[in-house]
Amino acid sequence: MKKKINLRWVARIVLISVVVSVVFTFASSEALERTGNIIALVILLVFIGVGVMFDMIGAAVISAQEAPFHSMASRRERGAPEALKLLKNAEKASSYCNDVVGDVSGIVSGATAALIAQKLSASLNTESVLLSLLVSGVVAGLTIGGKAIGKTRAINNSTAIVLRVGRFLNFFHIKK
Repeated sequence: MKKKINLRWVARIVLISVVVSVVFTFASSEALERTGNIIALVILLVFIGVGVMFDMIGAAVISAQEAPFHSMASRRERGAPEALKLLKNAEKASSYCNDVVGDVSGIVSGATAALIAQKLSASLNTESVLLSLLVSGVVAGLTIGGKAIGKTRAINNSTAIVLRVGRFLNFFHIKK
């Protein structure tokens, strides 16, 4: 049975993406203006890590089966009901994780990498295109490699990952 495209959902996800992107970009640019190169690199690695982690969660939600969570929920295991809600709304949860947070983190890490390359060029008193290419290449490699590892882990450990997310949502009383 084909699902209809929910235009309200699409509009909502676009709005959320814009807000998340603006917040991430603002936080990144504000933090980078006031820091040295080492802290800027740490900020960049955090953005890459966030993107990889959320991409992994989105893949786990798509690949996990509901059956173990029904069993856990019947035993009143903490986080199981929240995990079941994620699985019942897998396409939305995956969109939030992979598209909103994962992709926005990738975009912002690219912009952060450009700012870092610019800062490095200024501190080295050079205008090397090679430096920009090197920084963007390393960022792309780390992001793609990290997501490849994350997807493999997500598929192999989907139940454990979704349960951890369910427990996180339960701990903070976040109702999905």
